[in-house]
Amino acid sequence: MGKLLETSLLGPLQPLSWPQEAQEAAPCDSEEVLYDWEFVSGLHTPQKRALKNLTARGVFWKHASKPITEMFLLFHGGDVGADGNCLFSAANRTLNLNKGSSSDLRKRVVNRFSEDYEAGIFPKEETDAAIRNLYSPDLELGWGVHFVQEIKLLALKSDRPGYDTSIEELVLAGLSREAAAESIYKEKCLQVVNGNTWAKYMSVAGNPDDEYDIVSLHYTEEGLLSVDENRNGKAAAFGDDIAIEALATEFQREIFVVQAHGSDASSDEDGTLFFLPHRPRGQILEPPIFLLMRGTDWCGAGADHYEPLIARPAPPVVSKEKAVVIL
Repeated sequence: MGKLLETSLLGPLQPLSWPQEAQEAAPCDSEEVLYDWEFVSGLHTPQKRALKNLTARGVFWKHASKPITEMFLLFHGGDVGADGNCLFSAANRTLNLNKGSSSDLRKRVVNRFSEDYEAGIFPKEETDAAIRNLYSPDLELGWGVHFVQEIKLLALKSDRPGYDTSIEELVLAGLSREAAAESIYKEKCLQVVNGNTWAKYMSVAGNPDDEYDIVSLHYTEEGLLSVDENRNGKAAAFGDDIAIEALATEFQREIFVVQAHGSDASSDEDGTLFFLPHRPRGQILEPPIFLLMRGTDWCGAGADHYEPLIARPAPPVVSKEKAVVIL
């Protein structure tokens, strides 16, 4: 991927001055490498300039409720697969979870959400409304914002042969393949409309042992545009804001999602950085983690690509006054 910066430039992440009840930060892998922004692919020049400041000037973080502060320098942590597992792959690397996979982390996040949802820590009415808006939107609304809207359905893998038979019967009766598929999938599949169905949806990693396949119905204001039947069962559920909040809660750490915007590759101006905070529902007991989010220009729910950002304590020569942002 390009020139590498060895972790030893800054040394391992040292535990902060946390209260007695806090957990220690995990030691970093001595073999870990950090990537120079100049060699990260797919970034415009203004974006690279802005992101280089994360490494040169750093970010200043203040604990939300305790007198704890730290300066961090942020490095790119390398590429992860551009699939629906990217949030969990990126977080797995950022958290330095060497003994687990992205699928393991996905399961931990879903379990954390389910426990907190049933306990009322995630308010059910508010959470269910957000889930419906993401995955089962009212197609009478929203066209002033989106050209295409998407409905997600869960098809039980074991029932798919029966779905196929029902679809073929409607096709023989005169319906188009897409109209027949829409009718059968909407009738027989599970809609993602509340916390319980969200947990089933977010459990789908695109693996053969998933219980469900994800089916996507795409609509324009005029009606059905297409049906993605996901015949090979490889589509995974993209991590959304609910998943990120559950991830933050599981590890009792704030998560900052960093977006870098630049007008075009020829601009002389630096890009603009945005830091989107996600706080755990409970105490903050460890330093924050950072993820880079790249947009995909697709309006469907959760269609962004996440990459790891590795935070290292800044040396004393890096001044708080020159930090890119105070968080």
